[in-house]
Amino acid sequence: MLAAVADLVPTTPYRDLTVAEVARVARTSPATFYQYFPDVEAAVVELAEDVADAGAARLVAQVRRTAWHGPDGYAGVLALVDEILAFWDEHQAVLRIIDLATAEGNHRFSEVRNRLIGELAAGLAAAVRVAQSAGQVPADVSARSVAGVVAAMLAHVAGHRLGAELWGVRTADLRTTMARTLYWSVTGRHVSPPPPRRSSRR
Repeated sequence: MLAAVADLVPTTPYRDLTVAEVARVARTSPATFYQYFPDVEAAVVELAEDVADAGAARLVAQVRRTAWHGPDGYAGVLALVDEILAFWDEHQAVLRIIDLATAEGNHRFSEVRNRLIGELAAGLAAAVRVAQSAGQVPADVSARSVAGVVAAMLAHVAGHRLGAELWGVRTADLRTTMARTLYWSVTGRHVSPPPPRRSSRR
């Protein structure tokens, strides 16, 4: 059933999904659908939970793999941003439903969104605390606050990347800006410009 819902949400508006259509795609009957879910929204919520849980695990794992400090720190942050952008691209239909339903005040979807963003924020907060212990970020800065703001920003920008392109912002520039902002917020350091290339002319 969930596979059928996942197949439908990219092409069918959430409000237009029907039990009959889901059952048709799943090659079963509406009666069978109701054995598992009371309505279509319940099925979409469960699909959203699966996507959010998988995404949280995937992104937190990438946060933990990120070096943050040293010569490979910024490269690791770029890899994390790429993972975030890839996840939102892969699941944009479900994530869009989560955002829209949350904005409408649907608490079931808002809980799903909070879990996804919250897990990412918790991983980032741990990285901020490491930077604080090294004296790179002031001790009076709230690690949770920094991580919460950055995680929400990353999610919002990833979800509206195509809109940014309509404003004339290239994805490559968006990616770089996300990475620089994330790197500075977590480590307290700005990205140093690359050294100038040495001319081959004598």
